[in-house]
Amino acid sequence: MDKFRAMGTFVQIADAGSLTAAAWASGTSLPAVVRSLAAYEAELGVRLFNRTTRRISLTEEGRRHLESCRALLAAVDDAEAALRDDAAEPTGHLSITAPVLFGQMHVAPIVTRFVQQHRQMRCRVMLMDRVVNLLEEGIDVGIRIAHLEDSSLVALPLGEIRRVVVASPAFLREQGVPAHPNELLKANCVRLVDHAPTWGNFRDGGKMLKLSVSGNLEFNHIAPAVQACAAGAGFGQFLSYQVAPLLASGALQTVLEDFEDAPRPIHVVYPHARLLPARTRAFIDFIRQELKGFEPGNNKP
Repeated sequence: MDKFRAMGTFVQIADAGSLTAAAWASGTSLPAVVRSLAAYEAELGVRLFNRTTRRISLTEEGRRHLESCRALLAAVDDAEAALRDDAAEPTGHLSITAPVLFGQMHVAPIVTRFVQQHRQMRCRVMLMDRVVNLLEEGIDVGIRIAHLEDSSLVALPLGEIRRVVVASPAFLREQGVPAHPNELLKANCVRLVDHAPTWGNFRDGGKMLKLSVSGNLEFNHIAPAVQACAAGAGFGQFLSYQVAPLLASGALQTVLEDFEDAPRPIHVVYPHARLLPARTRAFIDFIRQELKGFEPGNNKP
């Protein structure tokens, strides 16, 4: 049997989460994927997946073997790439994750442009507002908006964003522009459900302020909360990219800029690997170029 092909099929099944999705990702038939997995498990003498009629999951042996296969296949990819012209067209499958709204506004359009330029690439974009374990979930590249502590990841800077307080010009004319964050305690603030009512951090000299704000309007998603602020419903606190289009149009204005906390960094992250697949390198280079200059005062790449 072709062990490298079988390893590739095994990794695709683990990444895709199902035999059917793996067949789609590899461009082969479902029966071919089933036969390949069965033959590989027979060759190894172990079961790599627990399978039922509804779901498939890695066994303990499968989890251990998965990372070895990833490293080996990445090494093969890199060795082959080293023999090809640097301008060779990247090929293969790439999984990318990002926060939901930032992904919708920026990452998804960038990935679309990437595959339009590299037609032999297959990309899967997963937008989630949670910290994803790239290794455990079989994801190649992640976009993170935070100070990073995970030493198992390589992190390359893309830019930075601010946490800003905004309101509509009409609301500010009616209520006045606050001169200090404490004035928000008596103001109507649009809040997010399932988030603490505390807004912060605000810098006041050498002190950090957190405020328990209140208001008559709450949402469980950011987009309608932003629109409510633009409609004059109250103050809102958001990441700067979330309100960038409305700031640019004048529908929202920032306030209390002198009290803002330090900007948050944006990174593209990927697992440590001795050899990085050429397709991953190509996408990382592409998104870094696309987001070049993404700064607090310039939130449009």
